Order: sequence, then C-alpha cells, then structure tokens
Amino acid sequence: MGRTPLRMAAATTLATLFIASTATAGYAGVEEVTHPTPVEGTPGHYIVVMKSDPLASYTGDVKGLQATKPAEGEQLETDSAESQRYVQHLETEQQSLAQQIGVTPDTSYQVVLNGFSAQLTGEQVDKLRASKDVYDVYPDEIRHPDAQTSTSFLGLGDDKKGRGGIWQATGGVDRAGEGIVVGVIDTGIAPEHPSFAGKKLKKQKKQQNRHKGAEPYTDGTYIYFDKSDGGQFKSLMVEGQEWDKSDYSSKIIGAQYFYTGAEADGFDFQYDFLSPRDGAGHGSHTASTAAGNFGVKASIENVDFGKISGVAPGAKISAYKACYEGPDPAVTTDDICALSDLVAAIDQAVADGVDVINYSIGGGAAKTVLAPEDIAFFNAAAAGVFVSASAGNDGPDASTADHASPWYTTVAASTIPTWEGTVTFDGFAQAGASVSVPFGSEVTGPSIYAGDAAAAGAVNAQQCLPGTLDPAKVTGHIVVCDRGNNARAEKSQVVKDAGGTGMILVNVPGGADSLDNDFHAVPTVHLASAHRAAVLAYVQGGVDRPVTLIGENTTGVTTPVPQIAGFSSRGPMLADGSDIMKPDVAAPGVAILAATNNAADEAPTFGILSGTSMAAPHVAGLAALYLGERPNATPAEIKSAMMTTAYDTVNADGSKNTNPFEQGAGQVDPKRYFSPGLLYLNGVKDWTAYLEGKGLADFPGDPIDGSDLNIASFSIGSLASAQTVTRTVTSTEKGTFTASVDLPGIDVTVEPSTLKFDRAGQTASFTVTFDNASAPVEQWATGSLTWSSAKNSVRSPIAVFPVTADAPAEVSGTGVDGTTTVEVTPGLSGDLALDLSGLTPFELLADPDGRVQGHSGDEASGDENKDVSWIVDVPAGTTLSRFDLDSSDDTGSDLDLSVYHVVSPDDLRYYTKWQSATGSADEQVTLTAPEAGTYLVVANVYSTSAPMTWDMTYANVQPGGEGAFTANPNPIAAVRGEKTSYELSWTGLTSGARYLGLVRYADSAVSTIVTVDAR
Repeated sequence: MGRTPLRMAAATTLATLFIASTATAGYAGVEEVTHPTPVEGTPGHYIVVMKSDPLASYTGDVKGLQATKPAEGEQLETDSAESQRYVQHLETEQQSLAQQIGVTPDTSYQVVLNGFSAQLTGEQVDKLRASKDVYDVYPDEIRHPDAQTSTSFLGLGDDKKGRGGIWQATGGVDRAGEGIVVGVIDTGIAPEHPSFAGKKLKKQKKQQNRHKGAEPYTDGTYIYFDKSDGGQFKSLMVEGQEWDKSDYSSKIIGAQYFYTGAEADGFDFQYDFLSPRDGAGHGSHTASTAAGNFGVKASIENVDFGKISGVAPGAKISAYKACYEGPDPAVTTDDICALSDLVAAIDQAVADGVDVINYSIGGGAAKTVLAPEDIAFFNAAAAGVFVSASAGNDGPDASTADHASPWYTTVAASTIPTWEGTVTFDGFAQAGASVSVPFGSEVTGPSIYAGDAAAAGAVNAQQCLPGTLDPAKVTGHIVVCDRGNNARAEKSQVVKDAGGTGMILVNVPGGADSLDNDFHAVPTVHLASAHRAAVLAYVQGGVDRPVTLIGENTTGVTTPVPQIAGFSSRGPMLADGSDIMKPDVAAPGVAILAATNNAADEAPTFGILSGTSMAAPHVAGLAALYLGERPNATPAEIKSAMMTTAYDTVNADGSKNTNPFEQGAGQVDPKRYFSPGLLYLNGVKDWTAYLEGKGLADFPGDPIDGSDLNIASFSIGSLASAQTVTRTVTSTEKGTFTASVDLPGIDVTVEPSTLKFDRAGQTASFTVTFDNASAPVEQWATGSLTWSSAKNSVRSPIAVFPVTADAPAEVSGTGVDGTTTVEVTPGLSGDLALDLSGLTPFELLADPDGRVQGHSGDEASGDENKDVSWIVDVPAGTTLSRFDLDSSDDTGSDLDLSVYHVVSPDDLRYYTKWQSATGSADEQVTLTAPEAGTYLVVANVYSTSAPMTWDMTYANVQPGGEGAFTANPNPIAAVRGEKTSYELSWTGLTSGARYLGLVRYADSAVSTIVTVDAR
C-alpha cells in the first residue's frame, strides 16, 4: 500500500466519508453492531499493520534498498536478493517496534502485509495505535467457510475424455492449467484422494536454471516448481498430525497450516488435525473443484455418480490451512478461521509464488474495502496473483455481499442441472432436489404434516426438530417438514427415529429457497417454497392422504438453469459508497460434487455441497486455465475477460435475470472468455487513485471518482443530473465496435459510439453520460452497455441510483442576521419540499484540567497517550451532530479526533467509532441522524512544534432552533435536471457564536449542512 495510509484524507462534510469501525469479532451484517467494545485497548489477540509498504508493493523509497514491486504482467520474485534484503529490513522494523512495546509476535507478515499478530495487553494496544510507525491495530476476527457435472455444464469438455470443449482447445485435460499453481486458503486437503493423486516427488538439489514444463522436485526441505510464466514456486515441506513429507506429490506441491490466531482464541483442535490435513472437507472440496484431476470416479454411500473433474485439471495445488472444524460437522458456526491466520496464509501463498488464490471464506456483509485481508489481497494483486473470493451465503436480502474491493473477483453462486426427484399426489407433480430416493424408484405412503404430528409439549414440531415428533402419528408415514432452525439432514433423521418412511422437505416463503442435494436418512425430495401451500393443502385436507416420491424428474418440465441461488449474497455494496458493483460474476455453486476429507487410514470421500464457497473455485480454476494459455495475464485482464463474456442467468420461470446485484455481469462462459474482444485493464495506480478519491488513503497521484475506476462495470451511487464517466479499453482483435445501451428510464450517451481497432493491443477511451429521464428516484436503475463487432460482443452491467436532488454537501454564511443562496439540481419535477433543522450553536468543551482557560487544551494537554476526553449527550431527534477540533497552529501541529457511541457515562464500551486522523492540524467528525445516547469525544495531541492552544466544539442539530431559520421558496418548483436555487435566512443570532443547521430534500437522504459564523 502507500506510505501514509493511516493518516486518512481530511473528512469534510458527509458522514459517509467516515468508516464506522466495529471491534467485535466478525462482521454482523449491515446493521449497527449491538455488542459494545471497550474504548481503551483490551487484552486480546490482534493484527498490527505497519505503515511501510510490504514486499509486493515496495517501490524503493528506502535508501539502499531497491524496489521489489513487480512490473505489470510479471510476478513477485520473493527469493531474489533484493526481496530478501527488504524482507530483512521489514523484520528488523517489526522486531524493533515489538521490543519497544514489549510484545512477542506469534506470526509476522512481510509479503502482502507489513506487520505481525500477537497477544496484547490493553496498554500495548493503546501504545501501538499511537505509534507513528503503525497503520492500525485490528482485533483478530473470526471468519467462516461459505459453504450433469459443473465442468460439463460450463463447456469445458465431456466427462469421459474431456473432449468437445475448452480443455480440448487448450491441448487436452493434462495441459489445462499446465504450469500454474492454484493456492487454496481453506480447511486443508486430503492427500490420499484420487482428485489429488500425483507422482512421487523427485529428490534433487535446487537447480540454478529454470525449465518451464519440468516436473516439481524437492531438496528434502522445499518443493520447487518452474512455472509457465518463468517464475519459480518454492514452498516449505511441513509435518504435523497425520501428515508427513510423503503426502506431497507432483499434484500437491505445497501444503502448510496456520493456527496461532485460532489458538489465541482458545479454540479446541481435537475435532480437526493440527496439520495441513483437511478435517472438515471444505478445503478438499474447493481444491478439487478448482484444480482436481480429470475423470475421477465418485460415489457417496454406495451411490455411483459417475466421474468428476476440476476446472483446471493440469494445474498444481498448494493448500494453506487456516480454518478448523468444530464439534458439529453439520454447521460452520463452531468452526474457526482466525483473521490473523488467514492473513498469514495469504502472505505465505504469495511468498511461495502461487498464480491464483481461491478464498471461499466469509465474514458477513462488507463494511469497507480495506479490511486486513483486503489490504493483503491488494498487494497480492499487485504481485500478479488473481484472487477469487466468495460473495457470501446471506441472500436473498440486498446489500449482504462480502468482499467489496475492486482488485479481486467476487463470485455469486448459480445452479446447474442436478439430481432431481418428483413429489406426486392427486393433481400435483413437482420436481425438487433429491439423491436419497433411489434413481428410477418410487416410495409411496400415507402423508402427515410434521406440525400435526407433534409430541406432547413439543415446540416447532413443523421443523422436525429432535424429539418433537410423536412416533404414534409418524410411523409408516411420509412426513412434510418445514425448512429452518436445524440442519436439513437432521430433519430426515428425526423422521426416521419417529418411524417415518420418507420426507418432503419444503422451503418456507420468506426464508432460504435454495434446493439442496443432501443425503437423508429416509427417501426425501426437497421442494421450493412456491409449492408449500399446495402440499400442505393436500396433506392437511384429509387423513393419511397418499403421496409418492420418485427418484427422477418425471414432470416433463426441465428446471431452468442457471438460476442465482437463494442463499447467494447480493449487492449493492454499502462499503465506502456504492460506486463499485458486486458481485462480479456468477458460477456454479449449488449441489457441486467434489472431494471431501478423510483421515490417513480411511478411504477417500466425496460430498455434494452448496454455497458461494463452491462457486469461487470454479472461477479460480478458470483463471488457472486462462493463465495456462497466457501466463503473463494480469488479474484485471482475467477478470475483465470473464465479466464481458458472461451471459444472463434465469429466473425460476425461465425468463432472463438481468439483476446485476444478484449475478454481477452474469454466468461465466469459458467458451468465450479467451476471445473477449475488449479488455478493461486496471492496476495499482488505478486502485490507489480510487482509494484516494474515497478519502481512504493518501497516495502520490491524482484521486478519481469511484465511478471512473477502469473496471468492466458501471455504478453510480448518486445521480441527480447528468454525470459522465470515462473508460479505456484494450482490443484483443481487429475490428469496429459499436455501442448500444439498455438502461430503462435513463438517457445514456456514449462518445464516441464507435471504436475502430486496426490490430490487437490498441487502446481507445470513451465516455458514458448518464441522465435520468423517467426512472424513479431513490431506486436503482439497472441495465447494460454492449460493444458489438462483426464477430464479438462485449457487455458490461450498469447500475445507477437516481436521487431526489444534487445539492451541495455544505454551505456557509456569516452575520448575526444574514442570508445565503443554495444552488441545487433537482432529480425530479414538481414540488420539492425543504425540511430545515437548527440553527444550533456550537459549544466549547472546556479543558478538563481547568488549566487552559477559554480553550480545550494546549500542547501540554493529555494523558500519557496525549488523549483528552469528554462525555457528550446526543438527544433523541437529533438530525445532525458535528464535532470540530481546531488548532491555533495550522502549520506546526497535528491533532486527531475520535468519537465513540458508548453504553453510558459510566460504561465506556462502545457500539460504533468514527475517526478523523489526517496529517493536518484540524479534524472533524460529522454524523447524520445519529442514534440518541452517550458519546465519548477523544482529542489526541499527536504532535506539536511550538506553544499553541486548541478548541474542541460540538453541536447537536434538532428540528427547530435559533435564528428564525427559514428557506425561500419552500417548496421549490422543481424541474428535473434544471438548476435552481433557494435562499436560507436567519436573524437574531448571538454575536461571536458559530451555528450549525441542516436542510433535507423531501424524504430522501440528500441533505445540505449549513454553518453560520455570527460575527
């Protein structure tokens, strides 16, 4: 990252410029966190991120140390003399800081993150956060795995010999991904599994010359593999529980494990292996999906499922275990993926030299694009590593997607043709998911709804919870069970234990509506929520009404695919604005058959799993395929090629699904992505300009609006009047491309509308201007832009959010009596009401020591950390709160400001924190519609160079206020897109005071802050 990422760019007027940071373990969705956290540092396990660039993005600003950041299209050489010297430099800096604070690091990072993890006391946390060398100190959070063959469905080739698709076009299955290493950060790997079978590694000394296409080898300590891009993969061989060096092979050329963070959390490892061996199955599943061997025979519980293959069967695999299985294998909530272990795994994977990383790990809805793993992936991408990340399994609600950053690819889950069964009874025949009704067989019996078969005193029997069913009512029946509250497979076991002979599992309207191929204890068909009412009407309409379960789809209706899974997390992203669209693409993630786990003395196993965890490795495998053909392709090139060649998924009725917040650009299409026509390329300079434009970091170069980042999608989070965005494309072929746009309700102009290329590799820029014509305000309008040539089409998804008005974020005025004119551009026509709050005078927070009269403090103020604090009450109905920290020395001082919403004046644990910590003298935090309660205000005297004073003031704006604050005209006679103005006026203010007010536009979130200096 840049050299000064901590000192955030100065926040001006909008609360949206501030990241609401929460220090609870894991993310809690898009709502405010409800578990308060102490303001002072609390003892615990933390990740300390230092300011200096890590190896992957170091540009040579330390005297005597050459730059190590790779050139575009090249990969990081971690083993070079320059890299080793810089790593040693970082280690020295880390050790110096640790010794200074009295910390003993348990893991250190140098490649994609510069820092370390450690057990810290509260005092050590405070000292580290105050250190000039530290970017931030993050509590170690807990993540969790996001849990016809998909390869055939994707068009890679047939299951018998791999013919008729992309595998054959790229040289056959043995060469599909050849020379590429896929790193899988997950729960480990099962080395005995046939999906990972390989040759014994040849033992020899490290070769000085590299030979592309050579087999991997070992010197007994490391494994070496000369990759197709000319780089070398080098990974340490480790040993552990049920794992030794013989478990490595020509297929599994890397496997390591990371556990100090989980250990620090007190995790009990007895249910897993303290080694790279997979104890959960999730890691083996994702690894075999991405790069498992071709044509592996698969069976589960003696049911033959034919053959399976990974997407890139010719690629090598390196497993990085950072997740561990808890006591209940049916859930992921008791598993653990400590953030510090995940960062260590990312750091090691890039250090080893992987080409692709699969990251099927989630932490809930993303709240920022700069979480620790986002920073690590920024530098991984800077080192040329493609990252595929799962979008999360919290759908179908909006704004639930994880992994918001633009430098990796976020993947939604879609369906493929799968194993089905049929439920039939008089007048009803519907197909659902089933692998437990024997293929081609039928099970018939009397039916009963579980809610009507409750045992005495049972609660929620309709969900078939353990102990809730009465055997006297259930025996011999096919039982209808509602989804929810316990594992799906457990429900069928409950039915079996009560004497039932079969189960119809029905989804409940409003809940998860995915259909899952679980292995059940009794023959079962899983139906969508749309059929629940009909099933219950029949079953409850009489006694023992007969139903039949059939082990195939006999309805004559083919289930439409691919559909976005109900569980797949959705956009739009709320992290740092909505100018980056996620997810990026969709890939198969429902009922995916792949390898699972086994102990060393057990037979290999297979499993059918669903989740965006299963979708992400399909994209990781496709990236490996792409790199196998084009070894020097950048992550942005691969992502663009996948996005612009993707196609629409479908809805349940077979109609097109064009919602980009569900599918991103659409379903990946390997049959087309090698010939995308045009590429939207971007790199480190683009990403840093984007971050600087968001006020998230300081970098050399000019900032850009988030909508102008050169990615293959268009997203504008606020559109009141015409807005123009710019893109540059690189051709992959000769030809003339003509633009067309489908965006109902929005006028779109593309200039130029035709792009001509004489050869591949040429670039051209174009602008796209968006202006609302008839789309409803305060709602997303979605569509697409397509560039078409004689032989190709290049499509990008679009999402714009028309707003009520484009108004200035802040205006100011002066005088005891006065006026100021506000210019706005309405986003609608008709009466536009103005809702005024204030004016409210700012109050000075006096020096708590009483030493500096008339001010809040001076250069000598503060405790040992140079902090000064006050308690402020924010009353109910407050529309705006502002906290201003103003220094008398604007050139020689640096102050920082933090505001916390705390439990009470006597309980300083906080719900939410806002911080303004720039390199300047003055700081400001502004909160729109803050929650009523107690707030702790902390000013930090970071540095001073001369005697000075400073003032800490605040104002809570309420409806009504001083100065007869009015607007004229009100309402405004608005015409959409035409600039107009209104006048704000006040009278009778107190001379010498400063005031704060707010103007809201109708019922929207658009507002203008008003400050008045009454002098």
